[in-house]
Amino acid sequence: MISFTETQLLAWLTPVLWPFLRALALFTALPVFSQRAVPMRVKIGLALFISLAAQPSLPAMPLIALDSPQALMVLVQQLLVGFTLGFAVRVVFAAVEMGGELIGLQMGLNFAGFFDPATASQGTASGRFFGTLVAFLFVLSNSHLAVIAALVHSFELFAVGDEPFAFLRQTQPQRWGSEVFRLGLWIALPLVGMLLFVNLVLGVISRVAPQISVFSVGFPLTLSVGLIGMLLTLPLLEQPFAMALVRMLTHFQ
Repeated sequence: MISFTETQLLAWLTPVLWPFLRALALFTALPVFSQRAVPMRVKIGLALFISLAAQPSLPAMPLIALDSPQALMVLVQQLLVGFTLGFAVRVVFAAVEMGGELIGLQMGLNFAGFFDPATASQGTASGRFFGTLVAFLFVLSNSHLAVIAALVHSFELFAVGDEPFAFLRQTQPQRWGSEVFRLGLWIALPLVGMLLFVNLVLGVISRVAPQISVFSVGFPLTLSVGLIGMLLTLPLLEQPFAMALVRMLTHFQ
């Protein structure tokens, strides 16, 4: 008859349980993987696969009784660390989408808004375009592997069993909002400057030749210049995205 003690059972479960919960919280908040189109079974399977594959790289997990108050605090810690890591990547995505919103505002495309079922929010054509583009860039540049590597390294920086909210004092996610505006303005600045120059030229033309209807000429001109500018600057989007993502992931490595 096979028999085992509670200590042996905890020694078998805890090395997989806590990484699984942290990885599952990450996939619940991570862009691309957190969309409604990704089934929950896929997220659970990926979290379990990562927790099993990362066992050789993970530090030793403390033996905590699952029916103790400390287990509840450790559970909250794993969920918070996973959600915060996903939120860090979400900040980079939001910054790129904000850059698209600013570009669309200068081009005049923000007059046409639509409901985005993927994020359950109101969006614009330019912002949704940049969001879709950065989602493809996130997968094609293997950035999701960098996020998984940051998840594995986070067990060394934020060990299981420590003070649950200690990592909040170290990472300070409340300050990450400035990254949205900084990276968004950085991405939109070339096109915003170009369109500002076009508007200045249209203003001079309206003063020199009042018979020209600037309102009928201005919108097609700014739209054409904006689309051409987007075509020319899109290949340069990878560098600021990669730099911002690396800067956000350094909080967990």
